[in-house]
Amino acid sequence: MISTTLKTTKSEEIFTTAQKLMPGGVSSPVRAFKSVGGQPIVFDRVQGAYLWDVDGNQYIDYVGSWGPAICGHAHPVVIKALQEALEKGTSFGAPCVLENTLAEMVIDAVPSIEMVRFVNSGTEACMSVLRLMRAFTGREKIIKFEGCYHGHADMFLVKAGSGVATLGLPDSPGVPKSTTSSTLTAPYNNLEAVKVLFDQHPDQIAGVILEPVVGNAGFIPPDVGFLAGLRELTQEYGALLVFDEVMTGFRIAYGGAQEKFGITPDLTTLGKVIGGGLPVGAYGGRREIMALVAPAGPMYQAGTLSGNPLAMTAGIKTLELLRQPGTYEHLDRISGKLVAGLLQIARDADHRVCGGHISGMFGLFFTPGPVHSYEDAKKSDLAKFSRFHRGMLEQGIYLAPSQFEAGFTSLAHTDAEIDRTLEAAQIVLSSF
Repeated sequence: MISTTLKTTKSEEIFTTAQKLMPGGVSSPVRAFKSVGGQPIVFDRVQGAYLWDVDGNQYIDYVGSWGPAICGHAHPVVIKALQEALEKGTSFGAPCVLENTLAEMVIDAVPSIEMVRFVNSGTEACMSVLRLMRAFTGREKIIKFEGCYHGHADMFLVKAGSGVATLGLPDSPGVPKSTTSSTLTAPYNNLEAVKVLFDQHPDQIAGVILEPVVGNAGFIPPDVGFLAGLRELTQEYGALLVFDEVMTGFRIAYGGAQEKFGITPDLTTLGKVIGGGLPVGAYGGRREIMALVAPAGPMYQAGTLSGNPLAMTAGIKTLELLRQPGTYEHLDRISGKLVAGLLQIARDADHRVCGGHISGMFGLFFTPGPVHSYEDAKKSDLAKFSRFHRGMLEQGIYLAPSQFEAGFTSLAHTDAEIDRTLEAAQIVLSSF
């Protein structure tokens, strides 16, 4: 156990019990602090830009429930609407008008979406859109990028091998090779590798799926021309282009990465923000493609809790808040101030770092960079990141417990939180 000046007695007791009840003591792997050492903090409540743990410690939060808390935790407008919705029941298992309302908002905001289907998670959205890609094109192979995470469905749990572009192998026990045999991989930001794959399989690739801004290998933006090049290649070969905007949707712009970069994919997956903190996902795209989804068409996909009235309510209120003037300007300014400050402090302390941000999404790597791909990100000094993470935790700053995760700001973060965070970073980064 790493020594700590934080009072963590209750967290340790709860986590010790949890390890006997749940695999690794957690409901999702990254929460276990495996990559940074020590035991995870067990939280009790959240509000605005802050978290409080079971021992009473307070933290400025830059995880934001991994993205959805873009308006700040427990926003009073969202909470009030949820309380009113709760009085009507928690689940209908039948249509409700709230689905129409949120669907109209999503379609109005996201350039590629003409029809949308709500599901319960980002994983479910990506799994469903993969099936839809194959159903529409009649092809089986897909291209994904190393370092892009699209949920834990078998066909996406693939790691890239050596070389410019390789056929993927299963990245988890229990995933049969036959399941991933149609999953091709290429390095992110490497358009030439994608061209090679299309040349090798010209009539077999259903589509290309990617995080338009990578958040699951750390924060990695697309190089100039990369997204446009993918759009041209997919059109040339009759394949579909899919943006996984579970993380970037409604975060880096109201219309997501496709609005930010001016590239319209054929299909899009969404999650996190459109649930306002409740479990939700969605996929959508061109009407002719979505018309294949059951019951309109033959491609089957279903979900008992899909379109849940509580999730729809939270999503509607969150998007209403995001439509207010100055929202994304605030996120961009706050994130820019944070990243610029962290980079300056780290370099002044002789740490080799790089990083960046777009709107309310940011990242910092302990490598001089530049970082264009997962291979570049893996050059980071993970021991330094672990010390930085632990030190910031001691100072009351909660960062994602992995070098390979993006960070998030919210509308609740003000200059006061950023200034306090930079003061903490000054202390921590000058200590090693």
